[in-house]
Amino acid sequence: MSTATTADTRTKFDTSGFIKKYAIVGILLLFVILLSILTGGSFLQPQNLINVIRQVAAIGIIATGMTFVIIIKGIDLSVGSIVAVAAVVSSSLAQTPQASVIMYPGLHVPVIVSVLAGLAAGALLGLINGALIAGFGIAPFIATLGMMTAARGMALIYSGGRPISRLSPEFNWIGQGDLLWIPVPIWILAIVAVVAHVMLNFTRFGRHTYALGGNEQAARVSGIGLNKLKIGIFALSGLLAGLAGILLASRIGSGNPQLGTGIELDAITAAVIGGTSFNGGIGTIWGAVVGALIIGVINNGMDLLNISPFMQQVVKGVIIVLAIIIDERKNR
Repeated sequence: MSTATTADTRTKFDTSGFIKKYAIVGILLLFVILLSILTGGSFLQPQNLINVIRQVAAIGIIATGMTFVIIIKGIDLSVGSIVAVAAVVSSSLAQTPQASVIMYPGLHVPVIVSVLAGLAAGALLGLINGALIAGFGIAPFIATLGMMTAARGMALIYSGGRPISRLSPEFNWIGQGDLLWIPVPIWILAIVAVVAHVMLNFTRFGRHTYALGGNEQAARVSGIGLNKLKIGIFALSGLLAGLAGILLASRIGSGNPQLGTGIELDAITAAVIGGTSFNGGIGTIWGAVVGALIIGVINNGMDLLNISPFMQQVVKGVIIVLAIIIDERKNR
């Protein structure tokens, strides 16, 4: 009898746990159904759905890095400005030969070099964030707030305050092209999400990230190198913001120093909606991606319904507050 009872207990389906874990997917489906009804089916057009994912790819990539940061009870307000720096750096190296001679003499290089330069710029700025936080004990909010302002200035100085256009077709293909009939940005988002999921769930780096967010003192006592870990996490966040900057620049065919303005709020919202807790130690990559999709679906739906851009800002603000309220109640 005891054995049977134990077996029943083990095989009993945890309904509340399942709902709590996958409620975010149900919310996404609810929005999709609601918008398909309100738009008379326009929302469900295949091309529109592909455009939603293409547009949300940059947010999803940044939200992936933000998930690591929030898990350790941090925040990264600088990702939007890092997007701009990576965009102008990579764009300046990705111009057509004729344009590069005029604007940046001698800077025309293979597209892979321009991509690596943008990634390096993002990782370097993220590394500086991590060094300030780990080495000087500065609160993540303050350190990344300072970087947000400084990096935006760097982007404006580097570009002369003007968009860098006339980019090579190879570079623009990153944001505008297709691979096996699927837009390249979707491939990039999928690869980033899979790699980040593996890092967070099946590597020492991921286990240490959860440990640091769950209890920093216990993590320190257990011998985890907290300073190196913090630096690595913020460098990762900067790297992914740099990748998003390259993606956005190639999608619009221009490296604009104003790119990424406000995108940090979308990334934070996506991570929190996806179940990442500001209390630390809790978060998933797939949840952040679903959260980004929800933001993309809402933005696209409001555009199709001709809702004022000003009202869209109000809706986003309400979503942020509701996400935080849900997070607090869930953890209480």
